[in-house]
Amino acid sequence: MITIYIDGDGCPVKDEVYRVADRYQLNVTVVANKAMNVPQNPRIKMIVVRSGHLDAADDWIAENAGKNDIVITADIPLADRSLKKGARVLGTTGEEFTEDNVGDFVATRELMQTLRQSGEARGGPPPMDKKDKSRFLGKLDQIIQAITKTLSS
Repeated sequence: MITIYIDGDGCPVKDEVYRVADRYQLNVTVVANKAMNVPQNPRIKMIVVRSGHLDAADDWIAENAGKNDIVITADIPLADRSLKKGARVLGTTGEEFTEDNVGDFVATRELMQTLRQSGEARGGPPPMDKKDKSRFLGKLDQIIQAITKTLSS
């Protein structure tokens, strides 16, 4: 059974994931540092990870996600850790993280962090638009179908 793990803190596509998961009858686990509202559905559960450090939710997802699961996150280190466990990883704007491209994402993240610290770059990524959500939904559907095909063969 496929489980979709959502890095819940600040995830802009939770509602979209709920709808897609409902269509495919998949389990969804939302993991966050604080409680949030999730739909009343037996396949959707909320995990609140309370600990002294900010990456506690990421640690929980990385420990629990595995082969044939999907992790939804914009967090590049979590994406890298989840890939190493065999999960498929989808960014919130529809970019799939893979073994082939995650290194580039890590390098870009470190470069942007250095530029922000030096004052040469400001702010974060642009807000999501309709194209991002459409790309996300299309890619999520594609990943689910690919895993389902693998499981049935």
